[in-house]
Amino acid sequence: MSGRNKFAALRAGLSPAQSDAVAQKVLDLRTEMTLAELRQARQLTQQTLSGTLQVGQAAVAKMEKRTDMYVGNLRRFVEAMGGELEVVARFPEGSVKISNFSEIGDVAG
Repeated sequence: MSGRNKFAALRAGLSPAQSDAVAQKVLDLRTEMTLAELRQARQLTQQTLSGTLQVGQAAVAKMEKRTDMYVGNLRRFVEAMGGELEVVARFPEGSVKISNFSEIGDVAG
């Protein structure tokens, strides 16, 4: 196994600053994901999610690739993965949760 190192040995050789940078990157990656990455992180398949949403697998694939969709559809997608969607507006002086989207019914799109 020439030229190969165990991951633990590589991590042990990191400086404290490098370890901090790695930890921050892990946090960043966990807080920002595409829908497909989120589904995979939740260990769900498109097929499983399609059954929960009562749509075809191709529709799930299409939703994951969209850059624009109805808030109601995004909420259904997130809820099908066991989550809850919150819409938050961030301003320099603070963040505000937009509450009127919580009452949106299912909208096709």
